[in-house]
Amino acid sequence: MDPSALKSAELEQLLNQEKQRAMVNEVVAKLTSSCWDKCVTGTPGSKFSSSESNCLSHCAQRYMEMSMIITKRFQSMH
Repeated sequence: MDPSALKSAELEQLLNQEKQRAMVNEVVAKLTSSCWDKCVTGTPGSKFSSSESNCLSHCAQRYMEMSMIITKRFQSMH
């Protein structure tokens, strides 16, 4: 096997892993910002109220479900 091809494949794999990490970080940042703005009222104390906690949990779950639906739709288009 050509050593330069192996290095190229390894580099491509590394770049794909970095892209995936960046995507995950972006999703987490968007989710955090969106759900925080929607659910947290005022300045939180040492912990969230039960309504804030429930809202954050449901918001995050819906956000992830929608992200999966959108991802699957884009994958089916290719």
